[in-house]
Amino acid sequence: MTATSSTDPGSGAVFPPGTDLTVFAVLLGSFALLFLPAYYELSNTYWITDEQGHGPIILAVSFWLLYRARHSLAELPSQPRPVLGWVILALSLLVYAFGRSQDISIFAVGSQIGVLIAFLLLFKGMQGVRLVWFPLFFMLFMVPLPEALVAAVTAPLKSAVSAVASNLLYAMGYPVGRSGVVMTVGPYQLLVADACAGLNSMFTLEALGMLYMNLMKYTNPVRNVALAVLLVPTAFVANIVRVMILVLVTYHFGDEAGQGFVHGFAGMVLFMVALVLMLGLDKVLGWFIPAGRTQGGKV
Repeated sequence: MTATSSTDPGSGAVFPPGTDLTVFAVLLGSFALLFLPAYYELSNTYWITDEQGHGPIILAVSFWLLYRARHSLAELPSQPRPVLGWVILALSLLVYAFGRSQDISIFAVGSQIGVLIAFLLLFKGMQGVRLVWFPLFFMLFMVPLPEALVAAVTAPLKSAVSAVASNLLYAMGYPVGRSGVVMTVGPYQLLVADACAGLNSMFTLEALGMLYMNLMKYTNPVRNVALAVLLVPTAFVANIVRVMILVLVTYHFGDEAGQGFVHGFAGMVLFMVALVLMLGLDKVLGWFIPAGRTQGGKV
């Protein structure tokens, strides 16, 4: 059975012309059978935390990008790579089985990327993988990071953010002191948490920058790499602004205000500040490095 949608790729039809709906349903059902339990587990563990709350957004955006490319993918000539495809599929399923059985989320969730690559190789070949490489790459940002790595990187990051924020506030005339990652302002003490200055927030902001570059269709690798590298200090500055806002709110309005609604709002401030800084950096880079945007699929 095939879909009877319009032959115009831009017609908005759900399925591209010639799509074998039976095969598509089998693939979609198999994928859902494997990974919906993993998503459900994430929704009750990692995704309810401040550090990993970006996971479902990354997943939704990745699937939207894949959906948006469905017509272009369908138009590609079928040049399957069965040997490579089956090997990657078998390895991905083994990684998935190991991750699920041993409760290692990085394997259980990360294996979905290999499964999708295997499907593309089996039906479209390397051209299919190249066409949708970014959504597959973007999925990496939803994979939970190893806790040992997060702890090792987060500790010095929190200390650095705390030091810079306290020094800036002290220079502005506020009675701020610091002991490690504990900041004292007036009668209040604030612990700089992982969500305020950790690796995961930088990881999320890096994902935001990658998505921005993809949507802007930048093709100059020098420009893209430069912006991606600059996003790291950008995230650091945004985290400093967030911590300073929380300290000021606590100092002027009390601990209840600092730990209540405003604390959550400071997370929005983090991304707004990062977005403004990223757009500013992009503008400055544009003065020196051309973007090389694609138009109609051509550079």
